[in-house]
Amino acid sequence: MTDAPMLSRRTLVAGMAGVAATVGMTPEAGAATKPARPLPKGFWWGTATAAHQIEGNNTNSDFWLAENVRPSLFQEPSLDACDSYHRYEEDIALAAKLGFNAHRFGIEWARIEPEPGKFSEAELDHYLRVMEACHAHGLAPVVTYSHWTVPRWFAAMGGFEHADSPALFARFAERATAKLGQLMAAASTFNEANIARVIQVRPEAKAIEPLVRAMLAACAKASGSSGFASVLFADLPKSEANQVRAHELAFDAIKAGPGDFPVGVTISMQDIQGVGEGNKADEVTEAIYGPWIAQAAKADFVGVQTYTRVRVDATGILPPPKGAELTAAGYEFYPEALEATIRYAAKATGKPVYVTENGIGTDDDTRRVAYIDRALAGVRACIDDGIDVRGYLHWSLLDNFEWVFGYKQRFGLVSVDRQTFKRTPKPSAVHLGARARANRL
Repeated sequence: MTDAPMLSRRTLVAGMAGVAATVGMTPEAGAATKPARPLPKGFWWGTATAAHQIEGNNTNSDFWLAENVRPSLFQEPSLDACDSYHRYEEDIALAAKLGFNAHRFGIEWARIEPEPGKFSEAELDHYLRVMEACHAHGLAPVVTYSHWTVPRWFAAMGGFEHADSPALFARFAERATAKLGQLMAAASTFNEANIARVIQVRPEAKAIEPLVRAMLAACAKASGSSGFASVLFADLPKSEANQVRAHELAFDAIKAGPGDFPVGVTISMQDIQGVGEGNKADEVTEAIYGPWIAQAAKADFVGVQTYTRVRVDATGILPPPKGAELTAAGYEFYPEALEATIRYAAKATGKPVYVTENGIGTDDDTRRVAYIDRALAGVRACIDDGIDVRGYLHWSLLDNFEWVFGYKQRFGLVSVDRQTFKRTPKPSAVHLGARARANRL
């Protein structure tokens, strides 16, 4: 493997200047005001990634097929992504060099079980090497068993609409844990298990329905099956009860070991704010979270994944306020949402909180730095109020394949050249890394 890219003087100076400001010290004067209270030694600082978005050539997955059929909702195919399947050690070394102590990533079901009941020892060994690299570089491996993608064969049989789906997912979880569990520091069954609810509650959902149906029909035809189901665009009345049961069975399988680590539920959370009398904030809250808050309350922790707020009046979800700053992804720049969702998650579940995703899509890295600082101020406020927050994992380490939007949206702390795959840390990477190294919010 090649060495992690060197951090330039420009990014180092920018990062250190930012962290100095957060602890009340100007980089020029070196004079400090009262510093922030250090966090517990075990607090996790890191980044989050997803297998399909960074590994590349995930050809046995449902998303690979959906990206390449016509018509498709995907603006471009993932292809090589960031080539992290081969460059994982470089990425892990870079994350450690930046100052992080935890690394969230996915193990790809479509690679591990490419055909029903046929498990690849070579692929399990691959993920074992990824975890060994994490430990070698001082990063706690935080594992996602399914980050939206599933094997193509599973989608073609109906995905979580099929009655056998809970047992099949649990079988995968049991087999993966048997090989990898001893090296895990924490795990979740599904990434944002409520994602289909989040998509369906959005005002734009109706507009994309015809294209989604046509894409899934094309996938079914290419698979020679009567249907094709997606976690992202799930038919909830047919699939959600099975997915909940799949989580429950997989949770038990993972907890059976080997290994002794917390297993949680990660949830897509928005700061849902009611506006005016008769607002429908409670209805939207129920529509977005459904059964998953209750599942998190039975798990070891809740993973909060927050990017912005949702304002709701008596008619439903409102657009961003007039004149509000928008991110490149089109949502409102509102880092304060994280504090609100941490408070909600802790109160609603009674469980420890890990921020398993938080970040911003932007080409202006100064806005990423600003977003990080304002979001972390909210984490600090929660901890000061006694809320059990145990880690902050930023989305994402790398500019990667951003699902239906392809490579046009950049959430990474590190840029990736699409031709050479060269990794280049942005000033925000060093800024957040310096805060992590200092262990200060």
